[in-house]
Amino acid sequence: MDIDTGATAWVLASTALVMIMTPGVGLFYGGLVRKKNLINMIALSLVAFAVVSLQWVLFGYSLAFGPDVGGFIGSLANLGLAGVGQDGAVIAGTELPVPALLYMVFQLVFATVTMAIITSGMAERVKWSGFLVFAILWTTLVYDPLAHWVWGGGWTAQLGALDFAGGTVVHISSGFGALAVALVLGKRMGFGEHSMEPNNIPVTLLGAALLWFGWFGFNSGSAIAANGLAASAFVVTNTAAAAGAIAWMLASWVHGKPASLGLVSGAIAGLVAITPAAGFVDTMSSIVIGAVAGVLCYGMMLFRIRKGLDESLDAWAVHGMGGLWGALATGIFAVAVVGGKDGLLAGNAQQFISQCIGAFAAIAYAFILTYVLALVVEKTIGLRVSEEEEYVGLDISQHGERIH
Repeated sequence: MDIDTGATAWVLASTALVMIMTPGVGLFYGGLVRKKNLINMIALSLVAFAVVSLQWVLFGYSLAFGPDVGGFIGSLANLGLAGVGQDGAVIAGTELPVPALLYMVFQLVFATVTMAIITSGMAERVKWSGFLVFAILWTTLVYDPLAHWVWGGGWTAQLGALDFAGGTVVHISSGFGALAVALVLGKRMGFGEHSMEPNNIPVTLLGAALLWFGWFGFNSGSAIAANGLAASAFVVTNTAAAAGAIAWMLASWVHGKPASLGLVSGAIAGLVAITPAAGFVDTMSSIVIGAVAGVLCYGMMLFRIRKGLDESLDAWAVHGMGGLWGALATGIFAVAVVGGKDGLLAGNAQQFISQCIGAFAAIAYAFILTYVLALVVEKTIGLRVSEEEEYVGLDISQHGERIH
């Protein structure tokens, strides 16, 4: 297939949009932690971008999108980007209208934001060196295989499961991965006993705004073309975010005041849920998907609090459970007129079954393997800081910096 300049321009722009989501996660999380850990939370997202960028070009892209090996992983045929050049990309036998190098870097920014999301489960207590090792291991052994399963021609793609822009690959993996890491690390010192109020809510609101903005590239860019499908994905993305924001706000208003954090958390929940469905559902369905996500994820956050789980910044409640709902909702609401596939409501029960298999397999794989990897790092070089380092704060103990 010839390179399409319009598609190439749009995917270049989308890549830049998605890139801003990784520091956006850092700002979103940074405002939610205590002041002594603000620098560290932002820095974790930035170093995740750097580490995963190198991993991706060296061998991660090949593992995710190289020639299929047993339906589970890609081969090392594209090690060091061998064979990945300016000619059109061919992914799982499908020719794309953009250069292979561009498709590679578009997928790179997906991988980086996924690693950033996982920092939710280790906030205010992760050792810098341990995180660097964990990031490389996790991206290689968890993210890359899942990306291959879904987008690289792996077994869930062969099964017919749909994931337009990463509900399973990005959000289920990071959400349930964050929960697994939190269980390995244990609770923060004083959790449930002392106040751990957000240090800067405006910083979190800015992070949320950057995420909402970047998500248009995340979902619309996944059309890999400047066409009607990209426009449809853009519209349903914004609509689901708005529905999620209003739904969470209203649900939380029953228990108090309509907090700004609830508003933006609901928007993120709606964005997460529409991600796998963005290329397959119409606008009215996106309202339902976003609204259910807002209420569901708010309920999961309350459940997490009641259970005393210190998955600090609710990646599990928002990304994990929102991603699960989005994957299942894709199988319910998909319509052929949008993306070529019908779902349960259009009479195709098999699509819903495929979505269930793909989503729950991803949950099991991501949670179990993340738990094992976190435990290995903790027992060897250490993943959690000492009590003294945690007490003084990670800004000082890990970086020698602080906000005056």
